[in-house]
Amino acid sequence: MMGGMSADNVHGLILALSSSVFIGSSFIIKKKGLKKAGLTGTRAGSGGYSYLLEPWWWAGMITMIVGEIANFAAYAFAPAILVTPLGALSIIFSAVLAHLILDEKLHIFGIVGCALCLVGSTTIVLHAPQERIIESVKEVWNLATEPGFLVYAAVVLVLVVVLVVFAPRYGTKHMTVYIGICSLTGSLTVMCAKAVGIALKLSFSGSNQFVYFQTWFFSVVVIICCVLQINYLNKALDTFKTAVVSPFYYVMFTTLTILASVIMFKDWDSQNASQIVTELCGFVTILSGTFLLHRTMDMGEGGGGSSERAGETPVFVSTTPNLSPQHPRHSDL
Repeated sequence: MMGGMSADNVHGLILALSSSVFIGSSFIIKKKGLKKAGLTGTRAGSGGYSYLLEPWWWAGMITMIVGEIANFAAYAFAPAILVTPLGALSIIFSAVLAHLILDEKLHIFGIVGCALCLVGSTTIVLHAPQERIIESVKEVWNLATEPGFLVYAAVVLVLVVVLVVFAPRYGTKHMTVYIGICSLTGSLTVMCAKAVGIALKLSFSGSNQFVYFQTWFFSVVVIICCVLQINYLNKALDTFKTAVVSPFYYVMFTTLTILASVIMFKDWDSQNASQIVTELCGFVTILSGTFLLHRTMDMGEGGGGSSERAGETPVFVSTTPNLSPQHPRHSDL
């Protein structure tokens, strides 16, 4: 135990923080590679792929992959209520590094936004619920097949189908269509990814969980949902301004993920009203910091800029939105 937190929560916290550091840093490293590549070939924003020959860009990609692995592992140890909101911390690392390395000045209100993210994250960490002890992936399956979560999953699937049907007609006019698809499927992705992460953790400890069909079912759902998210989040990034898409996606994704986790894993059952309200206040504080940072990121000298201005083409997007002042979690290939 550490400060009232279980050992698993501590492990999840460390992994989530590591993920934010790696992913926040990866944007700066990749952008440095993109700038260098743009001096010798066609820029990514103009359809060029010269960055594929740039070591800095590949270093950024590797850094992002390490961060994604750490983020995935964090869900195996800690509840989504703790892990998901901490994704906003990548904003701070990315903004600070952009200020120091890329000379992209951070406006005073951007600094306040970073401070709010830190305060909100600390509040959530100190009051996060303990992770449920699970000894088999079958226990996760039982939780996922309880009436409450089945109703939630059914509602999500119906809404996703409706949004996908109307996406060709309304998607280019209303950002909610694309982001809604990504966020709804993303909440299911995290629940299934958490199940797979638990299965891996138990398997590495000597209890092989891959002999059960439930593990493979959760794995297939993760892949399907990821593909759907990648497709529609890229559409959103290609159609609307990144500075708008990024915080909006973070808010909707995080809110739905926490809701799904509360329904499926019953994270709040062991907590009193005071703890729950404190966590919600921490979450709102993070949201305020995220919006403030993105709202003011163009005010400084040589502001953070969106991915469109940075000459980047959003083609791949992570399933869990750690955000940066430059653009949300996406690479350039």
